[in-house]
Amino acid sequence: MNLVLTVLNITAPVFLLAAIGFVWVKLGFEYSVTFVTRMAMTLAVPCLIFVALMNIDAAPQAIATLSLASFVAYLIVMAGCFILVKAARLDTQTYLAPLIFGNTGNLGLPLALFAFGETGLGYAVVVFAVMAILSFTIGIWMVAGAGSFKRVLQEPLVGATLLGALFLWRGWETPIFLTNTLELIGQMAIPMMLITLGVAVARLETKAMGQAVLLSVVKLMICGGAGWVAAVWFGLDPVAAGVLIVQLATPVAVTSYLLAEKYGANAQPVAGLVVASTLLSVLALPLILAFVI
Repeated sequence: MNLVLTVLNITAPVFLLAAIGFVWVKLGFEYSVTFVTRMAMTLAVPCLIFVALMNIDAAPQAIATLSLASFVAYLIVMAGCFILVKAARLDTQTYLAPLIFGNTGNLGLPLALFAFGETGLGYAVVVFAVMAILSFTIGIWMVAGAGSFKRVLQEPLVGATLLGALFLWRGWETPIFLTNTLELIGQMAIPMMLITLGVAVARLETKAMGQAVLLSVVKLMICGGAGWVAAVWFGLDPVAAGVLIVQLATPVAVTSYLLAEKYGANAQPVAGLVVASTLLSVLALPLILAFVI
């Protein structure tokens, strides 16, 4: 019973905040996803990442090991999802990237914070950074046929990650007044991302959900399994292992739908994957958390 309450306390705020965004749109109120997303990804999330890394209570070696484990885990996920797409005779441009890259920002970061505290958030930032680098290079290449390493370097969250890693490695800290300011800005990130997730899901139009549900279940098994294999392989400590598994098990990101629209892939099935996998995560993520906590 205590475990059930613990998991509920962790997951309920995440899905309630997303529900607020969903209901907000259904009531007909205006919500600029473009503005809020730009504010979050340009300002709030980079501040959150920098402070989390600077203050993380973990040795640099542990961070390096988790980074390598995350990279290997994503290679396993890529191989598994490629086999799935080919076996199901699906369009690679449409399905491969969404199945690989989950919602490690909007869902993964809050879950890690609520489940594992500040240390978990720091670990989650590492996994998120690895995913972002792969997504902006290999992921875009999968959808559009061309990746952009230059775009990766231009992303504020990547710069914040590198700067935070430098401060962690050197043991530096920003002045208290600046740290408090950055923390205050970073605190906007999680509620903004979760409410925006609910708004985006509410606005998606979906069809043929049967296939999307089946693919979402298989994606969850591939990603969760890859996270567990990598965690065991690299001997991660329980918190780092739990964070890696949860991050990889997050549902298809709304950004996958936006990229499909932008680069001419078939966006409708991707929308179905976003909705189906997000709804599935309401049941799956609490079970995963119960396993890893």
